[in-house]
Amino acid sequence: MIRKLFAKHDNWFFKAGFFITAFMVLLVLIGQIWTPYDPAAMDAAAKAQGPSLAHLMGTDYFGRDIFSRVLEGAGATLVIAFFVVLLGAGLGTLVGALTGYFGGVVDEVLMRICDALTAFPSVLLALIILAVLGPGRLNVIGVLALVFIPSFARIVRTEYARIKKLNYVSLAKLQGISTPRILLKHILPNIMPVLLPAVSIGFNNAVLAEASMSFLGVGVSASEVSLGRMLSDSQNYILRGLPWYAIFVGLTIVLLILGFSLLGEGLRRED
Repeated sequence: MIRKLFAKHDNWFFKAGFFITAFMVLLVLIGQIWTPYDPAAMDAAAKAQGPSLAHLMGTDYFGRDIFSRVLEGAGATLVIAFFVVLLGAGLGTLVGALTGYFGGVVDEVLMRICDALTAFPSVLLALIILAVLGPGRLNVIGVLALVFIPSFARIVRTEYARIKKLNYVSLAKLQGISTPRILLKHILPNIMPVLLPAVSIGFNNAVLAEASMSFLGVGVSASEVSLGRMLSDSQNYILRGLPWYAIFVGLTIVLLILGFSLLGEGLRRED
């Protein structure tokens, strides 16, 4: 299966992105089942230790194993990114399909709403809404999904407006095939070469956005663990002789973003 996938996407961007992303996702999945230590367990005898065989990424000032916490935090970040992209891409695809296929009033109303959402920078808009709603995983997912909708809607709208003019769509209409079936069965599969790279980049942006929100203290709540929250906490350790906390958390974020970015670029180059 992997060999067929690589044969279809024969460029180093896709291959590198696939391996980096698969490695990180595999680590996260393992971390949901097993971690070397309890991520929340404190051990006064092991506090502030450097990387070693016992603690691959060292420990913090509470004696907590950083590697175990990184696995837990990466899992939380990826779960948030998954639901952000699922909702943002799903609703954005629906809006784009309706506006691109029907045009007219439907296009005017829905796209003006999208324009209103993009009138402010997405990160700034998310910060404002989260400042009102307060931190929390569900709030982060809802807000980020909302600001992701317009970008997916515009991509899908363009493709639907182009494909609906093709002969096979006109033939489907003449055969009396229902509009929902045309939208889902005849057009949607043909926009996947454009939509899939956007989804991959969406994961990249969602990971970065969640980390940014949590780093600024308006993302997940203080009782939850995520990479952004951990990166914020690690600032207190840099000048206290524990630079590896920030280094390993930052490296995890970079690898996640790099993997999804390379995947998206690899898929885009196949268009």
